[in-house]
Amino acid sequence: MLVIEGLEKTYDNGVRALNGISLNISKGLFGLLGPNGAGKSTLMRTIATLQTPDKGRIHFDGIDCLKQPNLLRQRLGYLPQNFGVIPRVSALELLDHLAMLKGLVQRRQRREVVDDLLAITNLYQHRKKAVSGFSGGMRQRFGIAQALLGNPDLLIVDEPTAGLDPDERNRFHNLLVGLSQEKVVILSTHLVQDVAELCSEMAVQAGGSILLKGHPKDLLEQLEGRIWQTTVEPDEVAAIEAELCVISKRLSAGQTRLHVWQASQPPGFRQVPPDLEDVYFTCLRQHDAA
Repeated sequence: MLVIEGLEKTYDNGVRALNGISLNISKGLFGLLGPNGAGKSTLMRTIATLQTPDKGRIHFDGIDCLKQPNLLRQRLGYLPQNFGVIPRVSALELLDHLAMLKGLVQRRQRREVVDDLLAITNLYQHRKKAVSGFSGGMRQRFGIAQALLGNPDLLIVDEPTAGLDPDERNRFHNLLVGLSQEKVVILSTHLVQDVAELCSEMAVQAGGSILLKGHPKDLLEQLEGRIWQTTVEPDEVAAIEAELCVISKRLSAGQTRLHVWQASQPPGFRQVPPDLEDVYFTCLRQHDAA
């Protein structure tokens, strides 16, 4: 169990990235959803002990993470949003080097671990190729391989599927689901579909605060009967937005499809079952209006 209590962080430029964040995260795949600039990466770096908060506490299975960062790091795997690689160094060589830094000093044991991780991430056949020449999806899978060194109990992945093609995204999803059976896995993303497809628990973060949290199914039930849809010409959108709570709009065959959050049926709209995107955008709309 990962327990986060009252985290606060304000940068020197005055940006308040974390505003009293508290979360309890159990074993499984937990989705942290929010727009760019919500403070998600700051929260991930803080949990990973790469920066310290101004206030608050983090505990993981009895470890005080802020006071005992080295103990947490022994049980932590972290895939940041962006990571660099050494030019012209193969996946096998680079992962072997990282394994040595992780404390795997016995050559035979290290080689077994490295080979196993390359196989798990479907990179073994590419092991002699330079990581700098990998596709985006292959590089992300290599990032997971390095994050899994030492068989961590807590795995943090920050925006892992941004920019991946559908096949690579599916492979990455399958990998995360398999890993989450035995670990606490935190998926930080701005992609609603990733959370909808993968996570049994989730939270929405914006403006440095947690706006809501819970099981996706429970959150969907709260919107039942309150989401309405219509399709209009683009020049009609502004007038509708002035009268109704439009939570999302999307172009479809030259027209604009609107979703509205409201207790009663607006004229010209039809009721539709809510999806997690409706939950997300309703939450952000309420936050912006507050």
